[in-house]
Amino acid sequence: MLTKDSVYDSKLLEAIIDYAYEWIVVVDNKGTIVYINRNYCSFLGVDRDRVIGQHVTEVIENTRMHIVVTTGKEEIADLQYIKGNYMIANRIPFFSGDKVIGAIGTVIFRDTKEWKTMNSHIRNVLFSELPESLFVEKELSGVKYSLHDIIGSTPQTMEIKEQIKKVSDGDITVLIRGESGTGKELVAHSIHLLSSRSNKPFVKVNCGAIPHELLESELFGYEEGSFTGAKRGGKKGKFLLADGGTIFLDEIGDLPLHMQVKLLRALQEREIEPIGSVKPIPINVRVIAATNRPLEKMMEENKFREDLFYRIHVMPIQLIPLRDRIEDLSSLIPYFIKKMSKKIGKRVNHVSEDVLQLFSSYTWPGNIRELENVIEAAIHLTRNESVTMDALPPYLLKQKQNQTYMISFKEEMDAAEKKLIQKALQASEFDKMEAAKLLNMSKSSFYEKVKKHSL
Repeated sequence: MLTKDSVYDSKLLEAIIDYAYEWIVVVDNKGTIVYINRNYCSFLGVDRDRVIGQHVTEVIENTRMHIVVTTGKEEIADLQYIKGNYMIANRIPFFSGDKVIGAIGTVIFRDTKEWKTMNSHIRNVLFSELPESLFVEKELSGVKYSLHDIIGSTPQTMEIKEQIKKVSDGDITVLIRGESGTGKELVAHSIHLLSSRSNKPFVKVNCGAIPHELLESELFGYEEGSFTGAKRGGKKGKFLLADGGTIFLDEIGDLPLHMQVKLLRALQEREIEPIGSVKPIPINVRVIAATNRPLEKMMEENKFREDLFYRIHVMPIQLIPLRDRIEDLSSLIPYFIKKMSKKIGKRVNHVSEDVLQLFSSYTWPGNIRELENVIEAAIHLTRNESVTMDALPPYLLKQKQNQTYMISFKEEMDAAEKKLIQKALQASEFDKMEAAKLLNMSKSSFYEKVKKHSL
């Protein structure tokens, strides 16, 4: 039974937690937020009542709370990258018997100024006391995207985000498929950052950008003296650089057949053999691949190995072209305007109504990458706080003219069709069967036309 004192104590405890100099979040064993204090909500810019009940990955960037409730292992004083800065996070699971029932996460700070000072101190200590090579490899890996960078709220986009969450845990191979510019690299980064390998290397390889004769040495490395011009001491390949982490094989459909054989062996045996080496080297690498090529057709043409296809096609994620989720423009446009305005240093807030209509009717063959580039160029060219038609590239303006012509042509054809039907009805004294015969049309087609023109 609640008493006046117990209610007071409960409210006092909640107030202390809410306004303590900490960010606190509590999740259940599924990673769903059951509590988050006001300070954390204020920093994240979210409404507390709305985020409670959401999965923690949808609210907190680069979180590992969902991993902690899966592994049952606490993570103390771990670096976490949120909103452009590093901070220190504690994540502690709690149990009922042997079963994990949830976890609490905290980020310690006193105020913004102290937090920035602490962040600067941490970075200085890290870069001064730890081997520089660790951070060089981290920078070269290019891990800079997370689930929060996949913008949109259409069912198609939300389904892709759910797939990313499902496949992130474990070591299952993922094949990301989609047209150029749909965001395959964003998905690969998001999977890595949500996985238990997130604090290990993420190495990207563009298989289509490396000359065929260099692919083997780039992927698997070589020993000293293995060929003329080989570096002293040899060279580590991308697979060894990614050891313990993730390797992202972008444009895997561009691999030549002889390299497909070597890659298949590395995936199956979990070992590589550098050029000039006398023994294989075991590797612990998760593989994420991506392509915009029709691999099934390539297999029929003997351009892609069937055994490699089924080895990488364990868990496919199909990305949707922008033209098929055009409703996401309402989220993508303001996102890119804010991003590019900050990058360029101009104050631009929105696009004009006619620009929005053009964007909504355009097919976007270059997908999200094309949209981002168009907005960046427009912000450079615009003279006010709104992106207007005169700031768009010429090819888009031509598209607008073509659309106007097509609309006018359709209107003219509809008007001519209506006039012919009216004349036929008058000539047949409004006998629809007779009018249809005069126009050499079937009864059903004629009735559809009559209904279409409200005659």
